[in-house]
Amino acid sequence: MERAEYDRLVDEILEHDYRYYVLADPAISDEEYDRMLRQLGEVEAEHPDWRRADSPTHRVGGAPTKEFPPVVHQRPMLSLDNTYDETELAEFDRRVRDSLGLDAVEYVCELKMDGVALSLRYQGGALVQASTRGDGVTGDDITDNARTIRTIPLRLRNGLSDVEVRGEVYLPTDEFRRMNEARIEVGEKAFANPRNAAAGTLKLMDPKEVARRPLAFVAYWLDDRYNDGGTQWHALELLQKLGFVVSAHRRLCRSFTEVLLFCEEWEEKRDALPYEIDGVVVKVNRLDFQEQLGYTSKSPRFMIAYKFRARRAETILGEIGLQVGRTGAVTPVAILEPVLVGGITISRATLHNADEVRRKDIRPGDTVVVERGGDVIPKVSGVVLEKRPPTAVPFEFPTTCPVCGAILFRGAEDAITRCENAACPAQVRGRILHFASRPAMDIEGLGPAVVDQLVNAGLVHNAADLYELEPGRVAKLERMGEKSATNLVGAIQASKARPYSALVYALGIRNVGETTARALCQRFRSIDAMMSASMESLMEVEDIGPVVAESILDFFRVEENRNLVERLKAHGVQTESAAAEALEAFQPGKFAGMTFVLTGALERFSRNDAAERIRAEGGTVTDSVSQKTSVVVAGPGAGSKLAKATQLGIEVWDEARFLAELGE
Repeated sequence: MERAEYDRLVDEILEHDYRYYVLADPAISDEEYDRMLRQLGEVEAEHPDWRRADSPTHRVGGAPTKEFPPVVHQRPMLSLDNTYDETELAEFDRRVRDSLGLDAVEYVCELKMDGVALSLRYQGGALVQASTRGDGVTGDDITDNARTIRTIPLRLRNGLSDVEVRGEVYLPTDEFRRMNEARIEVGEKAFANPRNAAAGTLKLMDPKEVARRPLAFVAYWLDDRYNDGGTQWHALELLQKLGFVVSAHRRLCRSFTEVLLFCEEWEEKRDALPYEIDGVVVKVNRLDFQEQLGYTSKSPRFMIAYKFRARRAETILGEIGLQVGRTGAVTPVAILEPVLVGGITISRATLHNADEVRRKDIRPGDTVVVERGGDVIPKVSGVVLEKRPPTAVPFEFPTTCPVCGAILFRGAEDAITRCENAACPAQVRGRILHFASRPAMDIEGLGPAVVDQLVNAGLVHNAADLYELEPGRVAKLERMGEKSATNLVGAIQASKARPYSALVYALGIRNVGETTARALCQRFRSIDAMMSASMESLMEVEDIGPVVAESILDFFRVEENRNLVERLKAHGVQTESAAAEALEAFQPGKFAGMTFVLTGALERFSRNDAAERIRAEGGTVTDSVSQKTSVVVAGPGAGSKLAKATQLGIEVWDEARFLAELGE
């Protein structure tokens, strides 16, 4: 094939993408399309230097990434004011008209997709960057993931350059159900709702995994510089000509009455849509009026989101069950007679905690009102007292774990009741993943899929079991093999050399993070000393108050946890401070007493590595900038944290200065 033929093939496939995803008018069969795509892949394999930036083969996903670089938005991605009330919506219209000095204003109404906001930047007509909203000022660069979404054009149809487009990434409801069914079938946890599924998918580090999930994109904003029509309505029409999907259900309303009618219409018809919406976005149509109305610090004054009321229905509460999460949180769950709420059959709903059950006086046998909170997550919003049967009695929260029988604990300031038994089967998977994570025991190759196999095969019941694994038994697991099994067992054995503080963090004691674990290990030079520590001695450690101290005491009060520690000790895991670790308390590093914040992208370090270097020199790393911050280390792409540091007069180092201070 010649280069010109290759270019024609790329253009032809892109045209078919446009016809299929934007116009919903395919010109060829799926089989023919797949044949063309395979041919394109074969040609690019032979001539990799031909591969265009807008080639459809980019949609199958690129190489995995270790982190998403930050992106400072050229124009902040502000949130919207919202209301659930028609009176407040009318007040918005009044403010707009009063500010503009008009009797009536034209609005554009668009359905509010329940998804994730995304900014797309094009240069020379080609997609060069996709970024999440983040905090509105700085988001994450997820370009490789965005390329896999087939309703995002890789090249604009009329070749506009240096243009930004914004819209919403979402997961169609049918695809969401299919994806959840597939996850449950292989033993994975189902996503709570389509929006969470979409958000989680966009943050996957492997674009190939993203490509397997059928995300979609709908555009709603175009860089004003290219909108020669001067209205939001024209912007939507132009976006469609550029190759984007825009809301098919939009309306140009010439009065506020028409706006209300549109909102009422779609609140009734929402269940007929193939995707989730949670309201209507109402925008002033004319761009010059938008500019005149301006912005508050958080949101535009020329638009508002009218949120739909939660969908609800009555049903019978059969019993109150208990669900134990991976962190030991014990949550009461309403087991309901199945009821249809907004097109979804609900048979279970969270009751949050014991206080919530008591406050609402929810009893087995009650007739309850069920809502899809946020239109997605089922919840019991109340009891129909006049329908309460005389046999209904108040629910008593148990004192022992329903899964393992261990005693349950609840702190004086805590709303959650917890099982602190690290060997509780309901917590095993999550605790082992935490145990193996990089800041903890750093066991390479022990990811979610492998942990699931080990737990399901009955080979691992707690972290200590990891050190008794034999390559021969591990090799029998699906997709493992002898070499992978040997490598995994070797990585587990190598983790015994991890420092004592890493083990303390790995145990997963509630409220004990990396910094607290180090401080504990400096004060208590062995795990035995820590296990026998009193409340008073624990609170002598810097930054440990009564809540954290109580968490530590609760953890070591559980016999199963003490047994776990003894087994880990017997396997040779470090349970005492090494000489270097012990000296930390007496030999402050270069950054002793200093608090750092990291922002932007560093070339020499990942953020985790930079934080480790700071802590090794006695410093503390936090996420937010405040008056207590000593230094902000800022790389390219630093956003709101850098701005706040400048505002507060806090010292800012670039990477070169950071390296110099480290003596490198």
